[in-house]
Amino acid sequence: MNILVTGGAGYIGSFMAKALLDKGHDVVVFDSLERGHRDAIDKRAKFIQGDLKNLATLEALFSKENIDAVMHFAGYTSVEESTKDPQKYYRNNTKGSENLLTAMMEMGDADKFIFSSSAAVYGNPKTIPIPEDHPKNPINPYGKSKLKVEEMLINFQKKKGLNFVSLRYFNAAGAALDARMGENHAPETHIIPLAIKAALTDSEFDLYGTDYNTPDGTCIRDYIHVIDLVEAHILALNKLQKERSLPAGRQGFFYNVGTGKGYSNKEVLNMVKKQSGIDLKVNIAGRRSGDPEVLVSDPKKIIKELGFKPQYSDLETIVKTAFNWHKKNSKLKTQNSKL
Repeated sequence: MNILVTGGAGYIGSFMAKALLDKGHDVVVFDSLERGHRDAIDKRAKFIQGDLKNLATLEALFSKENIDAVMHFAGYTSVEESTKDPQKYYRNNTKGSENLLTAMMEMGDADKFIFSSSAAVYGNPKTIPIPEDHPKNPINPYGKSKLKVEEMLINFQKKKGLNFVSLRYFNAAGAALDARMGENHAPETHIIPLAIKAALTDSEFDLYGTDYNTPDGTCIRDYIHVIDLVEAHILALNKLQKERSLPAGRQGFFYNVGTGKGYSNKEVLNMVKKQSGIDLKVNIAGRRSGDPEVLVSDPKKIIKELGFKPQYSDLETIVKTAFNWHKKNSKLKTQNSKL
């Protein structure tokens, strides 16, 4: 198939493009390079630089390229940033996705769409672990922007026959086993790369919030290795190839992508210390706005329906691969080490 990967110069998108190419698919990468990296794009892929906010650019893309399926990763991902500039997240994540879907359904022949959603759509969970039918009540603009797109997908399915899967990521992390690819966001807001960078540069790490109602007082998150996350997308694509038309009453497919096991921020920092051999300088700071207390998935649905079996998502493998990549690429520009 010829697959469009939006955000293919970013962290997860670049891993996804490589995996698709390795499986023999043709890949078109669409990325603005605002936060992605040109050198992260697999040289086998066709690259088109553009912005989701420009509908005309997307219409031209679908008119020219014979796209069979779309994997949509192009979105801002910082909870903290979204609370400071909600409109920025609406314009890019929500309106940009609407432009993508509009161009896809009106100008091209593709009807298969896999969306990079988020556990942030749930907000503060009422039950742990969180099932897919849990109430959706996002507590930050980032989560709201993702939920709006999910609602949009259902509308496009009803009106245009869109066949889609929405994958609600928990916390993507880790790097390639050979340390050739890894996480290089700018700005960086994720705990594992920030803690590793703090260790490698002997700088202070700010830990936001130690007074949560958790065993050690810090937030708890469910982490999924990027390699396992990519595999979930492959399985989702296979699902859409088999489900060429949805059963009556079915409105797309929604899956959590996680392991069902949570780790606290302190546990993560201890693992970084273990893998790096460096005792982090941790500064205790107040809570960060918009952060839920505990986010742990119930992954039974994706395991049952897609046969998903995470292979690399234990905390030790995640941190070890991430540390090896950052150590190898320590020349990368270091952002402020905060979480």
